[in-house]
Amino acid sequence: MSRCDVDAAAGGRRDFLKKAGALPAALMAAGTGCDGSAAEGKSENATLPQIRLGKYSISRLICGANCFNGGSHLSTFVNRQMKEYYTQEQVFKTLRRCQEVGINCWQSGTSQVEQYRQFVDQGLKMHYIAIAAGKSEDIQKLAQGGCIAIAHHGETTDGMFKSGRIDEMHDYLKRVRDAGLLVGVSTHMPDVVDTVESKGWDVDYYMTCVYERHRSAEALEKLLGQAPIPVGEVYLPNDPPRMFRAVQQTKRPCLAFKILAAGRLSERSHWVEQAFRQTYESIKPTDGVIIGIYDRYSDQPAENAALVRKYG
Repeated sequence: MSRCDVDAAAGGRRDFLKKAGALPAALMAAGTGCDGSAAEGKSENATLPQIRLGKYSISRLICGANCFNGGSHLSTFVNRQMKEYYTQEQVFKTLRRCQEVGINCWQSGTSQVEQYRQFVDQGLKMHYIAIAAGKSEDIQKLAQGGCIAIAHHGETTDGMFKSGRIDEMHDYLKRVRDAGLLVGVSTHMPDVVDTVESKGWDVDYYMTCVYERHRSAEALEKLLGQAPIPVGEVYLPNDPPRMFRAVQQTKRPCLAFKILAAGRLSERSHWVEQAFRQTYESIKPTDGVIIGIYDRYSDQPAENAALVRKYG
């Protein structure tokens, strides 16, 4: 879910957007944003394509949480840089910029809902959706904090699936529904989507990681003939098409995440554009994308929004 590019190539990203036609050259030369306002100023009329989650209208691009939380999925060094950068003040500044360019939803977890509440009190106008698992008190905390939807946490979902215990999460989903919230299932595995669909559970949406990043050493050795050393997160190019097929086969909205392979595809600007194009061409018109934003070196909210307007 992460757009955690750390190469500080702000000028390169602006050159890319100029070539893509997303920002007129004159505006970039003046340091201005997509609508002609100052890059650091407001863009109150900015909009993005929308989808429906229950009764809510959600932008087809949602701001994720990993970069804010220092979870780069790249290295401990990048994690530390993100934690250093994303003070509470900077998180609020980045979310306000997201709001200005048309992103109207933030996805995070239980521990950030109080922060979200504080931001709303300061004027933030964004929906909040969460991932969580297990505790009924977390469901109540999220509901009371203004969260509109909870997806069963993907790591927990996939662990239950692999161990043949996926039915155990059904009771949790019912508790989310009883709390008056939208019900989701997050996963990194297409087979989980297919399985939940076959069970006919009362689910509103899926969060679908386009890479099955947590394969075991044994599974990787079977696929590749050998396992990498050390065995960490492995992102295989054949994974996104597999998840996109599962997304297409359900009528429920899906929120694709980690479309940039947790920042690995942020190394080259044309890789970024290709990932956005492939994703929006491969998901349904009723689906959206969650992406982490690390705007330390460039105006990523505006850059991402420009790509969604182009391909979404």
